[in-house]
Amino acid sequence: MGLHFEPEEFNARRDRLMMVMAEQKLDAILLFAQESMYWLTGYDTFGFCFFQCLVVKADGSNVLMTRSADLRQARQTSNIENIIVWADRDNANPAADLRELLNDLDLLGCRIGIEYQTHGLTAANGRKLDEQLAAFGQLVDASGLVDKLRVLKSPAEIVYSRKAAELGDDALTAALNLIKAGADEGAILAAMQGAIFAGGGDYPANEFIIGSGDDALLCRYKAGRRKLTKNDQLTLEWSGVYRHYHAPMMRTVLTGKASKRHQELYDAALEALQAVEAAMTPDSTFGDVFDAHAKVMEEHELTRHRLNACGYSVGARFTPSWMDMPMFYSGNPERIQPDMTLFAHMIIMDSDSNTAMTLGQTYLTTNGKAETLSRQPLDLIVK
Repeated sequence: MGLHFEPEEFNARRDRLMMVMAEQKLDAILLFAQESMYWLTGYDTFGFCFFQCLVVKADGSNVLMTRSADLRQARQTSNIENIIVWADRDNANPAADLRELLNDLDLLGCRIGIEYQTHGLTAANGRKLDEQLAAFGQLVDASGLVDKLRVLKSPAEIVYSRKAAELGDDALTAALNLIKAGADEGAILAAMQGAIFAGGGDYPANEFIIGSGDDALLCRYKAGRRKLTKNDQLTLEWSGVYRHYHAPMMRTVLTGKASKRHQELYDAALEALQAVEAAMTPDSTFGDVFDAHAKVMEEHELTRHRLNACGYSVGARFTPSWMDMPMFYSGNPERIQPDMTLFAHMIIMDSDSNTAMTLGQTYLTTNGKAETLSRQPLDLIVK
């Protein structure tokens, strides 16, 4: 088996899940999130784009129902012993197959939690599931139950997060070796991803964001490449990834010389990131961290140029996004706790002057001050 953690680690995770299930009086939980399956069993696949479900009973036992293409995948990458395959066929309804499995597991009439809030359960499949289980038992929305367990990282997970951060730093170094007037975005992107692969890392859960010129103001990946000009701006958001654990970073790099507006936005971004870092302690909530960011932006008269969130939890994530919960946004009551890995990003997009500035890195929370996982400086980069 290709497991990345010791059996004791998986046993501890199972026991934590069983404890929460007992508190919520769940006889079973149906896991559809790939992150939940990976965390609990090591199961590693992108096959969650089709219908699959890990049934976990209150006694800790589990059964995976998946397609034939993932049978060997589950055997090779997880500690799951019981695997049921639903057959691809015309008018297939795997939700009906799942109902039969639950019946075989003596769960008829039981209280069953379901992970609805996940990309691993489409709306169409969710409707089929509800239709099949409507009269089967007491259904409970258990979305986020495992997510909350995953937020606090074990020592073994922190090792992987540190490695991911190291790879992210290597990716920035590779990019800076190329960035100059005339450099091609495609070559920069290839160097960054190549550095991570060469260091033993993995694909990210979403595409790296790269955009220069007008596209430097975008916060999402888009197709199409251009070459940098003499006085240009290049926004990069990427993540080091190791064993699916992410440590994102963000920078806006300039070529030629920094304009007055770029310098103003950088000064605000740095001050805001430092304020966020200072607030990232167990004395604060996620909302408090956002407020620290928003206060600085307001003082610099940048409220309309900032975003309504300034970061989020990160960890082992799968397509389509490395973003995890909870997030830094206004009023979020979730408390900062030790052993969280959190990405803070300061994103300022001034469309009036067509000026972009970003600054972001990943932190490990402690009993006191948060620890920066990156070795890269936060200086304004001009090439």
